Amino acid sequence: MKKLTATFCIIFWAGLLAGISFLETPLKFQAPGITVPLGLGIGQQVFQVLNKVEIVLLLIILACSLPAPLNHIRSILLFVLTILVTTDTFWLLPLLDERTTLILAGNAPTKSYGHVLYIIFDVIKFLFLAILGYSNLKSLSHEK
Repeated sequence: MKKLTATFCIIFWAGLLAGISFLETPLKFQAPGITVPLGLGIGQQVFQVLNKVEIVLLLIILACSLPAPLNHIRSILLFVLTILVTTDTFWLLPLLDERTTLILAGNAPTKSYGHVLYIIFDVIKFLFLAILGYSNLKSLSHEK
């Protein structure tokens, strides 16, 4: 049951990332009537909530997956996902929020690669979740 719960959370998380980060976010700015300030405000709210959901899903996955040998590929992927979510939560999202606040206040912030780094983190998270999901599904089918 624990592995099934972890697998569900992994696949659900991958779907959230695909839907929000790779589909909704780029399309939002192409919608008629969406201004940059409006799009940034919506994006700020969406990514704050997504981060909280990611933390909850990660905690559930970790609780269902531990204890596991640290030399196992799934453990390594979970460790990297934990580092990425922690970095997003405590460094990258606050940095991006500060930038968004400056832009919404009419100020021009200095050049930053924060959004590019966030995209790279999301691509890595998605790929690792896809590998974990596949691996868990494969091991579930062998348990039957």
